[in-house]
Amino acid sequence: MAKQDRAIRTRRVILSAAAQVFEQRGFQAATISEILKTAGVTKGALYFHFPSKEDLAQGVLYEQDQQDVVQDQACKVQQLIDTVMLHAYRLQTDPMVRAGVRLSLDQQAHGLDRSGPFVRWSQIVRRLLSEAQEQGELLPQVVVTESADVTVGAFAGVQAMSQAMCEHNDLLVRVSAMLRHLLPSMAHPSVLTSVELGADRGEVVARMAAESGAQQPVEVS
Repeated sequence: MAKQDRAIRTRRVILSAAAQVFEQRGFQAATISEILKTAGVTKGALYFHFPSKEDLAQGVLYEQDQQDVVQDQACKVQQLIDTVMLHAYRLQTDPMVRAGVRLSLDQQAHGLDRSGPFVRWSQIVRRLLSEAQEQGELLPQVVVTESADVTVGAFAGVQAMSQAMCEHNDLLVRVSAMLRHLLPSMAHPSVLTSVELGADRGEVVARMAAESGAQQPVEVS
């Protein structure tokens, strides 16, 4: 078990170092030697866990949304809000998330499959919207697959704008505004009167998750 624990810790150290370098340099400019120096591990240890720079990038891409733990809510529109706002909060506060998002949108990352996070987020949003639809929370004309893709795409654009303008300092305000504009086209007005979607919602949800000791990521079905 001790050996397995060491391997897990080493993998986390390597991923953390890779995230730092990818965030600073981008995929193309990042080098294995710089990641090794940042991680402080041997080349053998790195290649044992990640055979190539592409594998390292995929590891970071995968990790960016694995801790977005949101408690079940009776109102699924609220749960959707909480999921989106938590991700925005973590993008501000977690280097792994920032690196993953940068990689996702890095058009210079030739040869790197950047579709994974978009696919996972579309599935998560689609599931929550489907549950909201089943509970009668959505307007009758809503097409869940379309609304999910629009939500994910809007978030990607809003965060990119926030990053370019002020290094994500106003991201929570922008994402809250995004949701206030998108949700009236999806949810019944009666539902929207009862939800919380202020700019501080992501921090509130993060604190709730920490207090509950939740460890499992958002499930995708």
